[in-house]
Amino acid sequence: MIEETRASTGALTERVRGALASAVVGGERIAFALTVALLARGHVLIEGVPGTGKTLAVRAFALALRLAFRRIQFTPDLMPSDVTGTTVFNPKSGEFSIRPGPLVTNVLLADEINRTPPKTQAALLEAMEESRVTIDGSPIELPAPFIVCATQNPIEYEGTYPLPEAQLDRFLVKVDATYPREDEEMLLLERVAEGFDARHLEESGIAAVTSAAELLAAQQTVRRVVCSPEVRTYVYHLVEATRENPRLTLGASPRAGVCLLLSAQAAAAIDGRTFTTPDDVKDVAPLVLPHRLIVRPEAEIEGARARDIVDDLLASVPVPRS
Repeated sequence: MIEETRASTGALTERVRGALASAVVGGERIAFALTVALLARGHVLIEGVPGTGKTLAVRAFALALRLAFRRIQFTPDLMPSDVTGTTVFNPKSGEFSIRPGPLVTNVLLADEINRTPPKTQAALLEAMEESRVTIDGSPIELPAPFIVCATQNPIEYEGTYPLPEAQLDRFLVKVDATYPREDEEMLLLERVAEGFDARHLEESGIAAVTSAAELLAAQQTVRRVVCSPEVRTYVYHLVEATRENPRLTLGASPRAGVCLLLSAQAAAAIDGRTFTTPDDVKDVAPLVLPHRLIVRPEAEIEGARARDIVDDLLASVPVPRS
């Protein structure tokens, strides 16, 4: 049974990515990040300028999974209780009861998460770390699987509140939503001309390609993907190299190393393998590490970016022989 599940995990992710491709043009990297986060029981942050398909990708993702889905539009006046839920008084019974917020779901779209103040952003921390939420002292376990798919505009945009490092660290992966290539944008225009309407995505024909039970089984399979001592050592050397890099004031934490290993396991499962390779680590490192690093101001003035530093480290840290 285990071997059958391992063999089907790659096919499962192909079905999910195929469903996304039917709605999102040029979103292969976003689809990869979403499936890695889902299989590794993590969360994903998608950053990009308005109009690059961030929200559309998550909506299509949720439709393909056919799990309970809720969306929160983050605004400056949003309160933590609007996210987690609250207690309400029933005048007929004379008792208080818990009214869960939109956070209690399988797939949560935290749209434009950096447009709300840090106090409300922090309301997600317990849920993202422990898969539960506390409402007026009463803990509520979240349904499984549970994934937060957050979108944000670049922090240079007016009206944004940069996510604190502690919350950024809770996102397993962060991916950029970039402008499509010419052929991709032409295909987008063709689809729209033929009647595609992103506002009515439910009518676009995206079919459910999996179930909660199959996803939970796939998540368990990912945890059994073999990660050799050589690959684990490679993960450590990459993480350690960020701490010694003179262009960084903050390197990757031990949690970053754990996330890198888990993501590599997920990448191997997506490829239909039961073992990880250094190439899996290199493939997911640009998604896992940059948002956990802080570039020195003087290096930033010279144009250094965390993603560029990670690329340099991937080119310089010795890769173990397979």
